[in-house]
Amino acid sequence: MSTALSPRRELWLLITLAGIQFTNILDFMIMMPLGPALTALFQISDAQFGLLVSAYTLAAGASGLVASTYIDRFDRKRLLMVLYGLFALSTLACGLAPTYGSLMVARIAAGIFGGVLSALSQTIVGDVIPYERRGRAMGVVMTSFSVSTVAGVPLGLFLAAHFGWHLPFILIAVLSVLFMVFAQVTMPSLKDHVAAQVHTSSWSRIRDVVVDRNHQRAFVFSALLMFAGFTVIPYITIYMQANVGMRADQIPYIYLCGGVATLLTARVVGRLADGWGKFKAFRVMAAVVLVPMLAITQLGQVAMGWVLLVSTLFFVCMSGRMIPGMAMLTSAANPALRGTFMTLNSAVQSGAMGLAALVGGYIISRDAAGMVQNYGVAAVVGGVASLLTIVVGARLRLHQMAAPAPK
Repeated sequence: MSTALSPRRELWLLITLAGIQFTNILDFMIMMPLGPALTALFQISDAQFGLLVSAYTLAAGASGLVASTYIDRFDRKRLLMVLYGLFALSTLACGLAPTYGSLMVARIAAGIFGGVLSALSQTIVGDVIPYERRGRAMGVVMTSFSVSTVAGVPLGLFLAAHFGWHLPFILIAVLSVLFMVFAQVTMPSLKDHVAAQVHTSSWSRIRDVVVDRNHQRAFVFSALLMFAGFTVIPYITIYMQANVGMRADQIPYIYLCGGVATLLTARVVGRLADGWGKFKAFRVMAAVVLVPMLAITQLGQVAMGWVLLVSTLFFVCMSGRMIPGMAMLTSAANPALRGTFMTLNSAVQSGAMGLAALVGGYIISRDAAGMVQNYGVAAVVGGVASLLTIVVGARLRLHQMAAPAPK
């Protein structure tokens, strides 16, 4: 089930999806470097902050389960526009939240709509882009992660430091409205899949997805893929300020350098995945990431250059494993059930991220001096999950049916 587009329309589609993913990812990522400010402002513990991060991902997981009952019933574009509008409103509510409780509610609402947006974007790539170019396509869409870390997170932290933590969320909401207008103009209608679902019920499609052994392995692979990073990622800023001694105004450099590096390497990794093989590229990146993952949790009060070197390698390797990993997941789905599969997969990923953040939050602790303890243990847990992705990924069967040649 593929929709053939001209090379120009295909590029505009990928740019549109990257822009939508940019605001979605930035909304999620901006929370993590705000950890020290929010824990001090609301007088909450690191574990409570981890719950704030997890609220978004767990809500996204629950909404993904619900969305699996309807995602293949609607035009992809129309559904994306509705969800994106609700996401923008939820993000605005985050920016206007006066208390920890109201912020928690707003984060849950943002997660409900943001998680389905991510799955829908990945489904569209799988529907439209042929297998042999899917690694490069994922590389384009996932530059949204790089751009958000290069420009979005440092700018958000600057604005938070000078104008309060509310402003970044308000600006993300405004930017989302602008991307909605862009998507309305440039994105084609995508409803070829609807006709194929007329005579099948939502529950029968869910059952067909869930009972497929290859899909089951793909869900395990997906959960491990997300869990591996999020025992560590939400607490980087807290650790850097408490243990490494970085000032709040130095934190943006971590995201700036990491974002620039991943922006430069994402397309390279995508081409490598297409040319060398999705699993071979993934296996290398999933193993290599263990080095910076462990190193970033063991840093002491070292020079800024060493911090940036280790953190940049961490971002590059994390992004590098996601590109072939997501190409494998979209290809592991039965093409006739891809929308339902990717929505359920979004729920699995979101749940895994939320669980990982909770696990990380309960593993780490603070000593009497306020120093973070046991961060290395969280990295070991994540590292074991990364190694397990290699084992599970080797057993995935990838559907390599090419889409029609672009016109």
